[in-house]
Amino acid sequence: MKKQDQLLELVLQAAEDKKAWNVVALNLQNISLVADYFVICHGNSETQVQAIATEIRKKAEEHGIRVRGIEGMDTARWVLIDLGDVVAHVFHREDREYYNIERLWSDAKVVERV
Repeated sequence: MKKQDQLLELVLQAAEDKKAWNVVALNLQNISLVADYFVICHGNSETQVQAIATEIRKKAEEHGIRVRGIEGMDTARWVLIDLGDVVAHVFHREDREYYNIERLWSDAKVVERV
């Protein structure tokens, strides 16, 4: 398994561990230079959004993965966690519906997990 695929699985598992809703992974390889994968999910409260984002950061650090940046933790409406090959977007439910970034990246394939 490639390094970025292992990182993707780590992020997906961390989000699920904190009961993230509607977790989606988009494969951006050959589409964007920003990252290989986007993980998009949401929580139903600011507290849950922060818990999901914190868990993703914690798991990455435990595995020696450098967190390049985290934005939005203070308001917990849209938290972006940049892990290089994988960028996680943790939304508050209402903001996810509003921004609908899955639609913006509709040419990316959804990653099917085994």
